[in-house]
Formats: sequence, C-alpha cells, structure tokens
Amino acid sequence: MADETIGVVGAGIVGLAAAREIALRRPGTRVVVLEKEHEVAVHQTGHNSGVVHAGIYYAPGSLKADLCVRGVSLLREYCRERGVPYEEIGKLVVAVREDELGRMNSLYERARNNHVPDLRKISKEEIRELEPNAGGVAALHSPRTAITDYPAIARAFAKDVTDSGGEVRLGFPVTSLTDVPNGIEVASGRERVRVDRLILCAGLQSDAVAKLAQGGPEPRIIPFRGEYMLLKPEKTDLVRGLIYPVPDPRYPFLGVHFTPRVDGSVEVGPNAVLALAREGYTRTRVSPKDLLGLAAYPGTWRMAARHWRTGIREYRGSFSRRAFMTDAALYVPGVGVQDVVRGGAGVRAQALDRDGTLVDDFRIHRNGRITAVRNAPSPAATASMAIAEHIVHAVFEDASATRHP
Repeated sequence: MADETIGVVGAGIVGLAAAREIALRRPGTRVVVLEKEHEVAVHQTGHNSGVVHAGIYYAPGSLKADLCVRGVSLLREYCRERGVPYEEIGKLVVAVREDELGRMNSLYERARNNHVPDLRKISKEEIRELEPNAGGVAALHSPRTAITDYPAIARAFAKDVTDSGGEVRLGFPVTSLTDVPNGIEVASGRERVRVDRLILCAGLQSDAVAKLAQGGPEPRIIPFRGEYMLLKPEKTDLVRGLIYPVPDPRYPFLGVHFTPRVDGSVEVGPNAVLALAREGYTRTRVSPKDLLGLAAYPGTWRMAARHWRTGIREYRGSFSRRAFMTDAALYVPGVGVQDVVRGGAGVRAQALDRDGTLVDDFRIHRNGRITAVRNAPSPAATASMAIAEHIVHAVFEDASATRHP
C-alpha cells in the first residue's frame, strides 16, 4: 500500500540502507528509522575497518556470496555519485607455509564460483613485486578489493531517507513492540510510534529486539571484540594494499591482517576475543546482565568446548603486544612491536546456535508484519545495499525470499 508507514529499528548501515531502499523505491510510503543512540552508525558500522570485500570467502550460493558480489557494484556506484572515498587498493591472501596451499587453492576455486573479478594466483616473487615487504610462499591477488568510509556512507543513506520525506528518530531505544489492529506499536518509554510493518536491524541487540517481537530465541548474539594496532605514521609505507592470511574454514574470523584506511593510517589486526558486554569496546567494560545471558545459553558452553584453544591464543594477543605482533610479522616480517601503537576496537555481533555453531551466513527471518535481520556479520557493510534489496523484496513481494540456513 502506498500510504503505509514502515518502521526500521537500527540506524547502522544495514538498517539505513533498507530504509533508503523503501523510501526511494516505494513513493508514498512513509519510513521512520528508530535508533537508541544520538547519532547514526555508532556501533558496528562506526567501528568497521572500511574494507569492501570482493566475495572471496563465502560459500557459493549462500546469501553472503550472492549479496556481497551484488553489493560491491551498488556500493561502488553509490560512492562515485556521492563523492565518498572508494579506493581499489587490492588484496593479497597470503599462504605463509606450504601446508596452507591446499586451503588457498580451495579458496581460489570458491572465489571463482563467486565471480570475483580479476582474481589470480601469484608466486612468491610476484608477491614481492606487489608488496616488497610482505612474506609468504604464494598468494591470491584480488586487485578490485577496495576500501571506503562506511560511517560516511551511513550518513549519506540517512540523508537520502530524510530527503525522501522519511524520518531518522535518534535517542529512541525500543522497549516494547505491541500488535495493534493492522499494525505494530513501537514504544520507547512513554513515546509511541505506530507502523504498518517493521524491519529489525538491531545489530548487537538483534536477538533482544527480536524477543520483544515474540521472535524465536535463536540464534543468540555473542559479542566478539576485535582489537587493532596502528602502524606508526613513519611505517605506513611498509604496506601498499590489504594483506590477509589464508583463513581457517573452521572459524568465522579472518585472523590478523594489514588494512590501509582511507585516512592514510594502517591497521594491524584484529584479534577476536569474547567481549564481556554487548558494547564492550574495552577490556574493562563489563555488563553483568550480558554475562549472565551468555552463561545461561547452552550454545556458549558448546562453542567454548570446540574453540577454547583458539580463544586462549586470541586472549594472549589481547594482553601481549609482542604476541599480537608475532602473528602479524608472518605476513610483513619487517614490522615489530616498536612499529605499532594500540589502536581502536570493534565488537562483532556473532550469531550462535544452541548447538554451539557459529552462524556463518546472513539470517533474515520474516514473521507476519515483522522482518528481522538475525545475523549480519562481515561482509554486511559491503553487501548493505544488496541486503536492502533482499529485505524489501521479502517485506513487499515474496515471503519465500527470506532464508533460514
């Protein structure tokens, strides 16, 4: 219906992209974005490393693979139109040991199935031509992998929403969702907003907000903090492009890597440690409520039983700069503890099933008038505009467009 009001909970890049898609594609529909913070893009979007992923890692046929590849083309064009930085600096996925070559070759085949453009295998000598300071015995080179400024993109999305007649209402933490005749009442304390349909893009709070909507209790969100080092300014010329390890398919995190930023800085990291609060950007931030929720969920203990060795290694890097940089030096041997300072941190909203499985693919559930994004980790920022298309199709066109991996 053209005169509907559609609510979107969450003003991160995915929520704002969905709101923008509705505002632009369905004239006459009123869109209102509801965000608990007093700015947009405060959490995962605002702590993003800025990489525009080409689609190398994701299982062919998954939502991640399909929407990442589509999202890159949409995002590139949007940045060009809006004057947002978009720099194709290229990426090396480096095998530092012979026993990683099998995984690297499997990754190459996966990337080819995902139609990653211009990807090629390169030798040790070719690595040095592209990255004179890099280590490794072989690598994949993705010249079209880019970096951008995701908070700037989110702000541009928000402006598109308001310019189209929509509203971005900040300082509106959702406290209840109530069915009303032909709609939903969204409350924040005593404030009320009535909408005809609702889209939940709540990131780190996605399971908590879904619970308000009487959604299923799973998957649960487990917060993982990723901590970064920064190369000192006089050392940034050690790295020209993105340098990544060959990932371990048993674990959803990519490992410590080197990431140039559009501001000229170079990040080293991140590690991946269990945060002690949903918004635990520092080691000292602790939420007893969040900890109790983690402890009460069976999936947490099953995950810990599977990955405790990896967890210990990640915590070692969190507390020891030397240990952190020992891993990094495998990829750029000339960099050491003396070349870095501590940088920032982000928190990843990682969905976890009851059996302890870390959910890999995007999960988008529809239940009547409510569509909930239950898992949207990396490459969600890259894929945000394509995820928005997918959500809008699910909401307005075809309930079968949602998937439940």
